[in-house]
Amino acid sequence: MSTTEQRVAVVTGGARGIGAATAVRLAAEGHAVAVIDLDEGACKDTVEKITAAGGRALAVGADVSDEAQVEAAVARVADELGAPTILVNNAGVLRDNLLFKMSASDWDTVMNVHLRGAFLMTRACQKHMVDAGFGRIVNLSSSSALGNRGQVNYSAAKAGLQGFTKTLAKELGKFGITANAVAPGFIATEMTKATAERVGMGFEDFKAAAATQIPVARVGEPDDIANAIAFFTGEAAGFVSGQVLYVAGGPLD
Repeated sequence: MSTTEQRVAVVTGGARGIGAATAVRLAAEGHAVAVIDLDEGACKDTVEKITAAGGRALAVGADVSDEAQVEAAVARVADELGAPTILVNNAGVLRDNLLFKMSASDWDTVMNVHLRGAFLMTRACQKHMVDAGFGRIVNLSSSSALGNRGQVNYSAAKAGLQGFTKTLAKELGKFGITANAVAPGFIATEMTKATAERVGMGFEDFKAAAATQIPVARVGEPDDIANAIAFFTGEAAGFVSGQVLYVAGGPLD
């Protein structure tokens, strides 16, 4: 572990993929980590990886779109690990479809998890950050924020998170709190595997096809995103706020 002061980090959607990689990375940075996901049991593997390496971690089950569950989850984190001063809003879902096929439920589900969830989690955690005079908020946007066929709901939510991030930076900066967004490109996760299945491609072929469009000639891995998040959450990033970092293996149109 690093010699950085131990703080308490909260990572939503931490059971797998980018969230799990981020939780493990932040623990390696010396922080205690609360791993939040819809199913507390699904967080077991992430927590065990952290504790096996000598870190402190807590699994918490919560629907980030539910106000009461969010308040209860953050209160539990504060009681069992300590006041959270690092928040990574990573929880997300897909309900892809073309506009004319998309249901109102598909739209609402994506908006509720990504946008409402980030709002509720941030509002619940920021009071602890203000009290501590220190805070780091990282919101997971996406290259889809620039527009992506079949993802009008997801694209809108991820673009919304960028505006959310910039406003947080302006409102909370005077309290020692920074807010930044990381916008992944193609990352090999269960979510992109589900996309491959939706379009009728094998995942390996899907990744290989994607890699041909990426300047570094490979798809991203969850650790690539965790590395960027670790920078934004560190002590040294205190003068970086309101930024959107695209981690996509090259420039995007």
